[in-house]
Amino acid sequence: MMADGGREAEPRVMVERRGPVAWLWMNRPRRHNAFDGRMIEELDAALAALDQDPGVRVVVLAGRGRHFSAGADLDWMRRLGEAGMDENREDARGLGRLFLRLHRLRKPSIARVQGAAMAGGLGLAAACSLCVASASAVFAASEVRLGLAPCVICPYVLRAIGPRHAQRYFLTGERIPAARALEIGLVHEVADDERLDERVAELVEALLAGAPSAQAACMDLVHRLAGRSPSEETLELTSARIAELRASPEGREGLGAFLEKRAPAWMVSANGGAGGQTF
Repeated sequence: MMADGGREAEPRVMVERRGPVAWLWMNRPRRHNAFDGRMIEELDAALAALDQDPGVRVVVLAGRGRHFSAGADLDWMRRLGEAGMDENREDARGLGRLFLRLHRLRKPSIARVQGAAMAGGLGLAAACSLCVASASAVFAASEVRLGLAPCVICPYVLRAIGPRHAQRYFLTGERIPAARALEIGLVHEVADDERLDERVAELVEALLAGAPSAQAACMDLVHRLAGRSPSEETLELTSARIAELRASPEGREGLGAFLEKRAPAWMVSANGGAGGQTF
């Protein structure tokens, strides 16, 4: 068990099912959804279960209260600062496994960001497939201001915004307003505060129109090919993947639905009923 900041009565993490969509809520609003060992364990366990659940098509990661996540709980960090190297390394691995699991999730994920997304909160937003932020949201890699570095979140932030932008914000710890986060690629959409959930719902519906296995293949291709130049190896990988998809039940259903001018079998709305439009 990781170091923990005391046992609060309420769960740190809650899962709300809305048809084929799972809303994964960080549930420490009084601590601005700051991480401690227990929250990390609960988030990781919830993501593992959702990844295996065939009824879940999309995961929305959100935070209760005014803020998405303030990053690490400072009381928890203080105790880790007094702990030995082995305990610190094991704790860091646990946090790293959480980010990696979110990044490797086989179904699309959306970070719904309001208020602050600091340090580890920034990492969660970067590790999701998509990120939608309210206009008043702010992000920061604030670790240097505590004498630390954004080590565990670094791969995901680098992938989202590139090394040049990452270097600036890692070194300065500056706050990144939502509009700037959109410019540098950290955020995909910025919505007026009162329209945040509406915009998330629109993206959920767009995701539910896609075939689940095809979406998993898309994410895998991006993970495998990002930063690689075209080559014989990438040719073989991509050729094999499209051949598999064409011959798959989903591929045949998609082509059949298109030719028959009907919605494919996988297309549902967020309430679990048939959705979308016919071809």
